[in-house]
Amino acid sequence: MDNFVIFMVMFVTIIGPSAVIAAIGYASIRALGRNPSAAPKILQAMIVALLFAESIAVIALLILFQLFGRG
Repeated sequence: MDNFVIFMVMFVTIIGPSAVIAAIGYASIRALGRNPSAAPKILQAMIVALLFAESIAVIALLILFQLFGRG
């Protein structure tokens, strides 16, 4: 049972941020195509969103290791 929980949490911590990064990339490319002069604003918002997505993944992995690392 513990192995299944570990697998599911690892799966979610990989798929979740990957989906967010893909959505951010898609939305930013579309926005740049519509309004190229807004590139600095779009880039800044994209970087902040990517940082939040990756930080959520790191926090989830830290929680996973904290819960199941006690053995």
